[in-house]
Amino acid sequence: MGERKGAVTMKGNPLTLIGNEVKVGDAAPDVTLLDNGLSPVKLSSFRGKNCVLVSVPSLDTPVCDMESRRFNEEAARLGADVAIVIISMDLPFAQKRWCGAAGVTKVQTLSDHREASFGNSFGVLIKELRLLARAVFLVDKKGTIKYIQLVKEVTQEPNYQEVLDALKKL
Repeated sequence: MGERKGAVTMKGNPLTLIGNEVKVGDAAPDVTLLDNGLSPVKLSSFRGKNCVLVSVPSLDTPVCDMESRRFNEEAARLGADVAIVIISMDLPFAQKRWCGAAGVTKVQTLSDHREASFGNSFGVLIKELRLLARAVFLVDKKGTIKYIQLVKEVTQEPNYQEVLDALKKL
């Protein structure tokens, strides 16, 4: 399992990402996460749809809140052949509470809290915090990673337009 020191920063302070760094063209690792009802969900269950995997540190932070709400708005316009999944280390109960309070219904939230399998398999687990880095992975209908955006400064939002433009190309 690799370590990438300084791969991301938080308020300018370098952090270390651990896990297997994935690349465009790789098959998306098929990890199992938990939905808001504690049921396991395999990433392969999204095959047949273009999938936007959005990793965030915690839904209970202002930037993650804004980002997740924005992707929820985009999901309403993208159609049934696109799935947007927000993944964090938050407990499923906290994700469910946040979705209800925010009125978020168009994206699915999944928790990586139990085994950090997403963080380790996609190389976005922050060693110092045991949280996920802010990143977006586009996975095509066959399960191949077609686009990756790792946000260098964790306290900033991703480039949404770049993500949407890459999604249109799938």
